[in-house]
Amino acid sequence: MRSASVLSRTNHRRRWWAPRRASWWIGALFSIGSLCFFVGPFPGFVQLVGSAADGTVFFVGSLFFTSAALLQHLQAANADRGQRRFRLITFEPRRTDWWATVIQLVGTVYFNIDTYRAMAHSFDTSQVDRLVWAPEALGSICFLISGLLAYREVRGGGGVRVAERTREWRIAIVNLAGCVLFGVPTIASYVVPSTGDVLALAAANVTLSLGALCFLIGAVMLLPDSRDAHRLGPDDEPAVGAAAM
Repeated sequence: MRSASVLSRTNHRRRWWAPRRASWWIGALFSIGSLCFFVGPFPGFVQLVGSAADGTVFFVGSLFFTSAALLQHLQAANADRGQRRFRLITFEPRRTDWWATVIQLVGTVYFNIDTYRAMAHSFDTSQVDRLVWAPEALGSICFLISGLLAYREVRGGGGVRVAERTREWRIAIVNLAGCVLFGVPTIASYVVPSTGDVLALAAANVTLSLGALCFLIGAVMLLPDSRDAHRLGPDDEPAVGAAAM
């Protein structure tokens, strides 16, 4: 007969394949999107595949971000509802996690617009900042606000007390770092109208890759399930924030 300790280790082992869990799909989708944004600006990649293919990688990555953000918002909107009917549209302005997921979803849509335009069109200098850079800036602002709200949520509100170092806290921290790093390329990729040059292209590419790496780490942390290996029900709590982004 197995000892209690062996049974405990067996029942609570981590599972990396759990497609019946919403947070597993959120983590998987954010992982793919983050990988696209990590590879896209990587040194030498655009020279290897060409600018058209590179732009497609960014656009595809943004679609994965949006699908994950939508699923995450639906998960947050239907948290703690028990057996009540599933809701597609909610308005809960008193909930921090609701705001975090809504703002994040809006941010991903801005990235859809930004990456599609950059992929599908050629703009002159006067148009780039208005049609490509502007939605990128708005998307980055949304991500930053969402990341801050998600971190506030896992800390249990405001104040200066130190939060418990849970997995949710670690995910929120690494995703907040990713949101900050995603904001740097927004400034660095501004096209100077007088010269037509990007303000700081190298810095934009490096920080974009690092930000995507943070999102990838946060997304991977959502994948394993350490609860009963035979339990295939929904999550007890929603994941909050980007990747939880």
